[in-house]
Amino acid sequence: MQALAPFSLLATGYKGHDMNRLTEFLVGLLFGLGLILSGMTDPGKIIGFLDVFGAWDPSLAFVMMGAIAVGFVAFALAKKRTTTILGGALRLPTASHIDKRLIIGSTVFGIGWGLAGFCPGPALVSMASGQIQALWFVSAMVAGMLAYEAFERGR
Repeated sequence: MQALAPFSLLATGYKGHDMNRLTEFLVGLLFGLGLILSGMTDPGKIIGFLDVFGAWDPSLAFVMMGAIAVGFVAFALAKKRTTTILGGALRLPTASHIDKRLIIGSTVFGIGWGLAGFCPGPALVSMASGQIQALWFVSAMVAGMLAYEAFERGR
């Protein structure tokens, strides 16, 4: 429990919902910082990684391997728990099948990533830092999300 000491210090004066919001903010801040430091907010770096027959930039592969390693360890530890670090219910994904919706969604995501050089997280960080192309991307992303919701409600 020593590793959780910083959370205990932050929790002083915070109750339940407020502590969750603070934790979400800090984790989001850490995630955004990681995106900036790894170059994920630079669309040119992403396009360079995807340009395997041109001026290929393999550095993103190392970022991905690091993320996969962290995720692997985090999920392995999470599977042994029933609650989150802050005591909330721990709900891990249970779906394990590949269906048409997953394939279509992955394809649309990949095409958007390749054309724009942004994923949703890095696009939000880039937009917050004033990159105008990120604003266009996020606007298109939100429009796509709203269109999807309208389509699903109309089914």
